[in-house]
Amino acid sequence: MDYEDRRNEQRFGPLTGIRIDPFVSEFDMGLARPLSRSVRLNGFATCLRLEQVYWDILGDMARINCCSVSALLSYVDREVHLRHGGVKNFSGLVRVVCVVHSRKEGRCMVMA
Repeated sequence: MDYEDRRNEQRFGPLTGIRIDPFVSEFDMGLARPLSRSVRLNGFATCLRLEQVYWDILGDMARINCCSVSALLSYVDREVHLRHGGVKNFSGLVRVVCVVHSRKEGRCMVMA
């Protein structure tokens, strides 16, 4: 092990415990790129910044529900207010909703 390897190991820790490489051969870094989109949440225009992978999952969820992404997000916004009195980090909630949906569908494809 040369000096650079030891220095990286000190900085990042040993890599010996990794059993599944999260960077699969077809990993697309474009999915991690954040995108801002204008959406209407229950009639109010706002901007939501999410990574591309989450926009893709939201698009799938909207297609399944035969609605637009804005209608789906309006539902999430309305329900979180009715059930929990709101949320401080709406984009974080949307990411969690996407992860839960992906895990439920048996295709965990989240990277962020």
